[in-house]
Amino acid sequence: MTTWSPVDGGRSYLRALPVLQGSGPPVDTETVPADPVALFASWLQDAVTAGVPEPHAMTLSTVDARGLPRARMLILKAVDEQGWHFAVSAVSQKGRDLAACPAAALTFYWPALVRQVRITGAVIEDGTAASAEDFRARPIGSRAMALTLRQSQPLVDPAELDAEIDKAQRKLDEDPGLVPDEWKSCAVAPGEVEFWQGSPDRRHWRLSYQRIENGWDRTRLWP
Repeated sequence: MTTWSPVDGGRSYLRALPVLQGSGPPVDTETVPADPVALFASWLQDAVTAGVPEPHAMTLSTVDARGLPRARMLILKAVDEQGWHFAVSAVSQKGRDLAACPAAALTFYWPALVRQVRITGAVIEDGTAASAEDFRARPIGSRAMALTLRQSQPLVDPAELDAEIDKAQRKLDEDPGLVPDEWKSCAVAPGEVEFWQGSPDRRHWRLSYQRIENGWDRTRLWP
């Protein structure tokens, strides 16, 4: 096995690592659903069946007010005709990014199946009721952390973190239904959805769904 060398920045080491080691079922372009949501649901269930850890984890990519991109992992909450749903705190970096530029990209990757799905589009808020329902369904520790309203701020003293969480926990003990105004359930309303399945010979299968006035237009893409 090649060892990491700082001389080439690990280039030889990285090139020696295996890729495209998974195996996905064949895809028939002629019979895929007309709606990308249906195909996504099928692929997600395939990932669950294949034992992919946290198959509903996704990369959320945003752009801040200066035009700088950021990406982080989140958990998908739902997929429907409105789009791909997730939740954020308005005071977090991603919340501030979306306030400045309400558009995002989502990326799912399931290496066991050599599959990925990319979604891009405008980000819309689901409304107060949906945001409250999402927040109350979260684990108690997650709700307490969100109630600190300090996400993405510099942390100087770890003891302050413990104190703020304890304070938030007391608030939840007093009012279990408490929901911060800053909590937002959102959705990426897709303008484009691309499905990709890799192949060792690099003849990757790619299919792009483009939003049109009355539905979706499907286009097979070069690898």
